[in-house]
Amino acid sequence: MSPARVAAIGECMVELRHLDATTLALGFGGDTLNTAVYLRRCGSAAGISVDYVTALGDDPYSDTMLAAWQAEGLGTGLVARLGGRQAGLYLIRVDAAGERSFTYYRSQSAARELFRAQPVARLDDRLVDFDWLYTTGITLSMLDPESRRRLWQVLDRARARGGRVAFDSNHRPAGWPDCEAARAAVSQTLVRVDLALPALDDHRRLFGDADAEACAGRLHDLGVPEVVVKLGPYGCLLSNPDGQQRIPAAAVRRVVDTTAAGDAFNGAYLAARLAGAAPPDAARTGSELAAAVIAHPGALIPAGAMPRRAR
Repeated sequence: MSPARVAAIGECMVELRHLDATTLALGFGGDTLNTAVYLRRCGSAAGISVDYVTALGDDPYSDTMLAAWQAEGLGTGLVARLGGRQAGLYLIRVDAAGERSFTYYRSQSAARELFRAQPVARLDDRLVDFDWLYTTGITLSMLDPESRRRLWQVLDRARARGGRVAFDSNHRPAGWPDCEAARAAVSQTLVRVDLALPALDDHRRLFGDADAEACAGRLHDLGVPEVVVKLGPYGCLLSNPDGQQRIPAAAVRRVVDTTAAGDAFNGAYLAARLAGAAPPDAARTGSELAAAVIAHPGALIPAGAMPRRAR
């Protein structure tokens, strides 16, 4: 069997991270991009290839982003460049406990045009050839209703050809007009998913799930065969046709910044599963990487700081 080909669909933004009240550090981040980078790093030894699928502007920051993705080994052949547009922007603050808060400026970002832009008119046909498609609730929130329908059509076509879909319902209320709109879009996506990677906190807000078991059960009822419910410092719940198992979180000496912990887990888990690991081993790999990520500032840690299990 040839190594898996994965396409991660979403948005990367310019990140301004507060170092203190008035000093900012420039970086780049986004949930799908973070997962794509960690998936590529963790899966490179197994030959797993990862393409990042988005739209960028023609501004200097978009140029820098593209070069950084290529340096990470991500495929960029499905990145559209739109004249006169620019990348989105967000600011991030981290409190004394390492918890973060976000302020977004993305209403005019190029990525919102991903499924509408003329340069990607044949994007649908190219995406259906991948073995796995990965996307998130944040991606859903940036797309208009017609673009979401096109995304769902792509997922349907890919699965009809034997491809699979991984999805994290990652919920940011600021991206939606109301909870009902988010719930409807996430639900429409979940019926097209083979591997769900939700955080319990998100599903409590969206669906009122009381605990991880209730969350997993509801997703199985929607037809999702493999579910990993992320529980933050309490690890995760694995739920699949072989049963259910809780995997504890890896130990962390000091939490510096929780940004991208879930994204890192997703990338490492998916890489391990595509390389043939059983779900418990994949979850342990994901947990160790997440622990390393939250011990560093920012979403993407240096490659040399990756734990041995995740390399």
